[in-house]
Amino acid sequence: MPDADSAKELKDYHFDIPAKNEPFFLKGSNALDWGMQNRLSRIFNPQSGRAVMLAVDHGYFQGPTTGLERIDVNIVPLSPYADALMLTRGVLRSCIPSTFKNAIVLRGDGGPSILKEDLSNHELGLAIDDAIRLNAAALAIQVFIGGDHETQTVHNLTRAVNLGNQYGLLTLGVTAVGKALTRDAKYLRLACRICAEMGAQIVKTYYCAEDFETVTASCPVPVVMAGGKKLPELDALKMAYNAVIQGAAGVDMGRNIFQAEAPIAMIRALRKVVHELMAPEQAYDFYQTLRNEKKEVVAR
Repeated sequence: MPDADSAKELKDYHFDIPAKNEPFFLKGSNALDWGMQNRLSRIFNPQSGRAVMLAVDHGYFQGPTTGLERIDVNIVPLSPYADALMLTRGVLRSCIPSTFKNAIVLRGDGGPSILKEDLSNHELGLAIDDAIRLNAAALAIQVFIGGDHETQTVHNLTRAVNLGNQYGLLTLGVTAVGKALTRDAKYLRLACRICAEMGAQIVKTYYCAEDFETVTASCPVPVVMAGGKKLPELDALKMAYNAVIQGAAGVDMGRNIFQAEAPIAMIRALRKVVHELMAPEQAYDFYQTLRNEKKEVVAR
């Protein structure tokens, strides 16, 4: 039998260093379980505390949106530059390589198509065990505050939160705005706060030009800005910059990336804005340089 290694002088217990266990620093995350904090750190860059999410889930109600006709051709080359992909399980299984290393945010609800006048009649459409099988970091649930099916969508959110809490999956509350709903700070404060109060660990909402900082300040969990409709590239970079300096923990953009003239250049420029707080004009110059380099390669 070997001698027991019990000699105190042979070991270093670091008596002079207090024991510590640092939780993930993101707002609202200090009381979350280890697994949820770990999933947050997969979505939000631990150095900057912010995220560039690429939203490509439009097809669940819009079909083959412009730029999303071929996910394998148009989106897979963009995926390495996204901290997280927001998409449906169907697209994940059929189009995204299993070697993808960054976070997955799965669309967890659905219902009416774009052919319907009322888009708020959503139901949960994803079993929690399937999300676990797909190694998702979070479920995205749409909440239509002020819509005809407001209560139903809030209940969708709370059911997802309850299931997520059992298994350590995050819930992203997405504040939807219908045709009759406004996007001013008063409405966005209400919608974001309800999502957070109901247990969502992350909230996605739109940017508003006035008082957006009150939206992010009054929401006790991280807010990521939705990209919305396609804008000129410089305008999209300006919107992203304004959002993060006013408290957003990143952006979740789709059309402003995959419908850009040079999508890879655009998402790389967006990363400069979000993670490095690069001025939008400087980031646009960076975008143009990358775009022109690609044109030169193609022309050869």
